Amino acid sequence: MTIDRCYCYAQTFTALKTVAGDTGADSIEELQAHVTFGENCELCHPYVDRMLETGQTVFHEVIEADEESDAGPASS
Repeated sequence: MTIDRCYCYAQTFTALKTVAGDTGADSIEELQAHVTFGENCELCHPYVDRMLETGQTVFHEVIEADEESDAGPASS
């Protein structure tokens, strides 16, 4: 399985990465101010979060939203 886009709006993560680089957007909300994606099912949000963090644009595993929040730094 290859996951490489927001399916609701057909925006590839590569295109979103380009917009993020051009605009300096570093969150989903900031990126959505410049391009439409992730407003329906929001299943792409964990992938876009990871793309913004790592630059990865093609995924071969399912990432769920709570996995991304668990991947952040532990709070003490």
